[in-house]
Amino acid sequence: MDGQRVLVTGGAGFIGSNLANDLAERNDVVAIDDLYLGTPDNLDEGVDFREASVLDDDLPTDVDCVFHLAALSSREMLEQDPREGARVNIEGFVNVVEQARKSGCETVVYASTSSAYGSQREPCPEDMPLEASTGYDASMLGRERYAEYYGDFHGLSLAGMRFFSVYQGYGGNEGHKGTYANTVSQFASDVAEGRAPVLWGDGTQTRDFTHIDDIVRGIVLAAESRLDGVFNLGTGESHSFNETVELINEELGTDVDPEYEPVPLENYVHHTCADPSKMHEATGWDPEIGFEEGVGRVCAPYVE
Repeated sequence: MDGQRVLVTGGAGFIGSNLANDLAERNDVVAIDDLYLGTPDNLDEGVDFREASVLDDDLPTDVDCVFHLAALSSREMLEQDPREGARVNIEGFVNVVEQARKSGCETVVYASTSSAYGSQREPCPEDMPLEASTGYDASMLGRERYAEYYGDFHGLSLAGMRFFSVYQGYGGNEGHKGTYANTVSQFASDVAEGRAPVLWGDGTQTRDFTHIDDIVRGIVLAAESRLDGVFNLGTGESHSFNETVELINEELGTDVDPEYEPVPLENYVHHTCADPSKMHEATGWDPEIGFEEGVGRVCAPYVE
């Protein structure tokens, strides 16, 4: 993507700021964020940041492409206030897409979720049955249904990205998220500071950890290809929390053992794994950063 005018919602957040900064090297980028969790400190000077909510009128949607990443992005946030979660995640999506449509923008790439797959050891294709086990799942699947409507009825191109366990580390743009950050980032911070990382259960749960650089590249490819439908962005490989802590110790030259606590949540997802073949077939996208390299990048700021 080059020489385009684009809007990134949730642009001061983790994924949004990485995307905005990448695009700003070659494009005119406007980023909006209500700063509920994001921070403009994540953004480079080349990004035009504006504090705004996706529920506002008169959003800057006079663009070639909208990247809609704004969301209340965890089950905890939705359980604290289900109605506000639905407003932001569903009404906010409709508000942004509707304003974009009226402004003449026909391309939208938006954040959906992989959590609706539930606990799965085998790679999950996009067409497998889904279940909204949490309010967060329900709200993001609601986006997918509205995207179908806007594609079928209004002829827009809308690509929903089902992200798998995105990480970068506190040395990147994840530091502001605190306990909402990916477990790789939290564990690395704990181990580097001599604290025992807390693992739920016995630490054998697995995640398809996907580095932010691969995620950003996939989002941009989805826009350039004007994809329609939903697409997994994940590596197709899973790693346990125990393995993650071991790798972090190896990178940092430490020997910090984790602590184990009972799983406190119902419907806890024990295993995730993407089938990324649909995205590969549509765009040629493949993950480029292996897990060991990614963990090394997360740990690098602690050993420099």
